[in-house]
Amino acid sequence: MRKKILLLEPDYRNKYPPMGLMKLATYYREQGNIVRFFKGDLKYYAASLLCDEYMQEIKELKLAQHYSKFLQFIRSNNKSLVDSIVDFQNSDYAKLLKMYRRRFINEDYPKFDIICVTTLFTFHWKMTIDTINNAKKLIKNIENLYIGGIASTILPEKIFEATGIQPIKGLMDKPGVLNKDDNIIIDKLPLDYSILEEIEYKYPSNDAYYAYTTRGCPNHCPFCAVPILEPKYCDRIPIKNQLKKADMYFGAKKDLLLMDNNVFASKHFDKIINEIVKCGYGKGATYIPPSEYEIAFNNIFASKNENRNVYAYIKKMISIYDNISEKLPSETDRGSFYNVRKENGLLYAIYATPKAIKDFDNIARPLYEKYFKFGKRARYIDFNQGLDVRLITAEKMKKLSELNINPLRIAFDSYNPVMVRLYKNAIKLAAKYKLSDLSNYLLYNYNDKPDDLYERLKINIELCEEYGVNIYSFPMKYHPVIEQEYFHNRDYIGKHWNKKFIRTIQAVLNSTKGKIGRGKSFFEEAFGKDIDEFHKILWMPETFIIYRRKYDKNLRKKLKNKYSEHFEGECDLANEWWKNFKSLDESRLKILKAIVSENNFSDDVCNNVNDPKIIDLLKYYRIKRE
Repeated sequence: MRKKILLLEPDYRNKYPPMGLMKLATYYREQGNIVRFFKGDLKYYAASLLCDEYMQEIKELKLAQHYSKFLQFIRSNNKSLVDSIVDFQNSDYAKLLKMYRRRFINEDYPKFDIICVTTLFTFHWKMTIDTINNAKKLIKNIENLYIGGIASTILPEKIFEATGIQPIKGLMDKPGVLNKDDNIIIDKLPLDYSILEEIEYKYPSNDAYYAYTTRGCPNHCPFCAVPILEPKYCDRIPIKNQLKKADMYFGAKKDLLLMDNNVFASKHFDKIINEIVKCGYGKGATYIPPSEYEIAFNNIFASKNENRNVYAYIKKMISIYDNISEKLPSETDRGSFYNVRKENGLLYAIYATPKAIKDFDNIARPLYEKYFKFGKRARYIDFNQGLDVRLITAEKMKKLSELNINPLRIAFDSYNPVMVRLYKNAIKLAAKYKLSDLSNYLLYNYNDKPDDLYERLKINIELCEEYGVNIYSFPMKYHPVIEQEYFHNRDYIGKHWNKKFIRTIQAVLNSTKGKIGRGKSFFEEAFGKDIDEFHKILWMPETFIIYRRKYDKNLRKKLKNKYSEHFEGECDLANEWWKNFKSLDESRLKILKAIVSENNFSDDVCNNVNDPKIIDLLKYYRIKRE
């Protein structure tokens, strides 16, 4: 008997889809099961499941247009939503809808045979735990609720303590992880990209293959969780067949994102690069995007023995029809297209059938081919976790240059003479082999000092000018993932940092969209032209940091030709604050810094200060952001 499987990802914002769940989708679908994927608010999902069940029960096509009203009624009991529907209020349909509303209140939700919940970073703790506990209301048997992923591997005892469920630790790289009688190694299965079509959330990197060519890392750096997550270094995982199968089922993807933690450590490095080139990601690589219409159509009408995700691709096809409608040149054309869709029950996925889609093909396909034409596009490969600067050689950099790599990511996690020398040499080699689009990760709030972060950022600016390359720096705040006090939050402060300094870096990065690019003037505006000015920014009130030009008259004059945005008036509170800050004697400055360091300027804190000069300085910190 086919089982109903639900794959769940908590509703946090993340850049990449859950590869573990994508492999589980393949695993369960190949067994002939019904597989669904959801990311978001589980209460909303429970209501949508009830609404779907309601729509299937009433089987009334003309009411499909009111699906969203029915869904909101089930969730909120807002009678005005359904009272506006003609001839609905006193009908049997209305009585049945109220019954589904009662089911929602009583948490009598449709049930799944198996639910798998993935976990990510531990600072998403509350959301993750809430998702797991809410998932219990959607499962027939609690023993079939499985939890895995990063947080589950790092803190399995805490997961069990919070949910009563023993999570799966580590990779699913052995037979029998979910079923002791099963010899399938789930971690080796190809990804099921079709589940991404089922959800509203769009991952920023959504047109890419996701893969590993190696697993683990031999370094065991003390600040890194990889030794826990992937304790054994695997120095080669072939990817050609994975990508080939993805092409066959889901269509060719634009980019290749490799999640390797240290590909440079592999003794098969050259073989890995050669395989990537053969997969279509050599220098100057291009491709022509496949037809989304063809992909959806082929998946809907594939042999039943192939266990395709018909549910997802019917939703996709309805979306494609909507996109076609937007391209039609006139209201008459759009109206005609709408009416034919309506006659065939193809306005909403809930009632769309494969037969109707096949019958509509002779109308929809020519329109899609007419209005959606794609030419060649560049495609790139990205070793997303960064490359180990300590293992970079001229030979490896030359080999890398055979790829259409963009960006080349290199970690620059510490500031010491050896690391600086290695990093500068890596950038020099990259420039030599025409790898000019670079990116790096800058760890801070670990054992480093704020000045160390500034110096690393400054080095990148200087290297851009020296070698004519583009380096985008991404400062990344260290967060301990195991310590009892900090695993579930982002409150950790390194020994050389304080809350205000951390908040300052975050405020600057908010203004620069999280990255620091090429350009000396840009860098100096964000972080200061030297260490002294950087220290000034570290202590500066947050509002002045974010709206620097509004509050700094001198900066406005300096940059008046650079920005089209201008601020009226003569507001100069930033310089006024700095003048008063510097005028404090040593004992008062010590008191003020102790208060500012905590980054708490509430009435409870400020009302306990008696010194008039310190009170005046604290007023600047209490100016609210817009």
